[in-house]
Amino acid sequence: MAVALYARVSTVRQADKDLSIPDQLRQMRAWCERNGHAVGHEYIEPGASATDDRRPVFQQMIAEATAKPAPYKAIIVHSLSRFFRDAVELGLYERSLKKSGVRLISITQPTSDDAMGEMIRRIFSTFDEYQSKENGKHTLRAMQENARQGYFNGSRPPFGYKPVEVENSTGKAGRKKRLEIDEAEAAIVRQIFDLYENGLHGQEVGSKQIAAHLNERGVLLRGAKWTRTRVHAMLCDTVYKGEYVFNKTANRTKARKAPDEWIVVSVPAIVSAATFQAVAAQRHARSPAVTPARRVNSPTLLTGLLKCAVCGAGMTLVTGKGGRYRYYKCNTRIGQHSKACSTPAIATDKLDNLVLTALADRVLTPERLKAMLKELKAQLEASRGKQSAALQSMQRELSELETGLNRLYEAVERGLIPMDDMLGQRVQALKARRESVLGEMARSKQSEASPLSTLSNAQLTAFATTMRSRLLDRSDGFPKRYLQALISEITFDGEKVLMQGRKTAALAAAAGKKIGTSEKVPTFSHTWLPDLGSNQGPTD
Repeated sequence: MAVALYARVSTVRQADKDLSIPDQLRQMRAWCERNGHAVGHEYIEPGASATDDRRPVFQQMIAEATAKPAPYKAIIVHSLSRFFRDAVELGLYERSLKKSGVRLISITQPTSDDAMGEMIRRIFSTFDEYQSKENGKHTLRAMQENARQGYFNGSRPPFGYKPVEVENSTGKAGRKKRLEIDEAEAAIVRQIFDLYENGLHGQEVGSKQIAAHLNERGVLLRGAKWTRTRVHAMLCDTVYKGEYVFNKTANRTKARKAPDEWIVVSVPAIVSAATFQAVAAQRHARSPAVTPARRVNSPTLLTGLLKCAVCGAGMTLVTGKGGRYRYYKCNTRIGQHSKACSTPAIATDKLDNLVLTALADRVLTPERLKAMLKELKAQLEASRGKQSAALQSMQRELSELETGLNRLYEAVERGLIPMDDMLGQRVQALKARRESVLGEMARSKQSEASPLSTLSNAQLTAFATTMRSRLLDRSDGFPKRYLQALISEITFDGEKVLMQGRKTAALAAAAGKKIGTSEKVPTFSHTWLPDLGSNQGPTD
């Protein structure tokens, strides 16, 4: 009788270090020889759990065994646990094989083909399933304790880190792993957070644009291209602020566990907690649920910005007399009884002019811009130390890349290694990374020489004069674009208007951005409006 052999172990490490698979095959071959069976095929599956059917070799074996005509009459396993550790799944697959005339035979658990033999196989399978769950429970418990002691479970670390073997602090035999920063990858992580927080060329960028930016420059994610999903996942991962979370999801179902089951392991931080929180706040602010598309796309000047100071609802455009009259009206008064909120409607032209005039006369004045600039220069001075450290790290990486390239060239010149396609690809990858590092160094040096720090009083005065005329000119879309960049919220209670906005966007424009272009004005931190009058708003 022609048969097939199936041998399996649960992990790749077992396959590399264990003798289990060779022993399984040896015993099955000897059993087939004693029983006069011809081995037609051997299926070997290293590193796959038998608790589910997500096993490529297993699926190939089932597909071939159930083909017509079947290439063999039986599948031989060392024990039923090698085939499946789930009683229900084992029964389903065994029934499918029987329909194709293929038997499942265990050489260490022989059973008959009658009802008694089927019941015994179910008992064996039930015990295998129980044993598997118990082993999994104890293994997870050991891994949880390992994590509590600060060690890393697993072989593939998060991007930006590398596992480093350390001595076992318990005094027992064996070595354990801790996560340490991989400086080459960490530089890319910091770049991603910086791009999301501070933008690129004065414009906000999201996960998709960051991924495209990195891919264009040959910066890869361990050989793979960046995607929006991968960048977003990195920006959300607390490991980069020094908190690696273990036991967050179930291994089989990937369902998220309750937070009280999570184990937080302290690791070296790649970005500061302040940077991580700033990025988190920006992700929240950019969410469509927080900032709807109508705020940007609507032609109405204050759509999405204007809120009722009494009830907190948004104020929406309404019309009267066939569209001849236009008003901002509280949504509470629109959706409910008119007495549900006391804030009256206000003509759109009146409120629009009031907001733009206040912005031009009380915010974008030479005096106010000079005060903003003074504070910004102090912030730039404080950040120089951080930028200097980043430049030193990039300089070290650049030196290592140059050394690596020179060694490769020297080895080729001496004839030590051939210049084949694989080596060519390696050289191109090193060159791409070198160009990326050079670009990041140039941008970092450029940020140190920020044009904001060289702004003169004459420039600020000229800018304020030009901005006033442009803001009060409603002939194009410039006022709306600038409001969206500067203002975060406007509230109206029927008597006064309060505005809250972003602090240094006006300075960035004054430093050289072309006024009136479609370029988005850069956005920075909040709180540029201290409480200075009826049209001014409190700080955040």
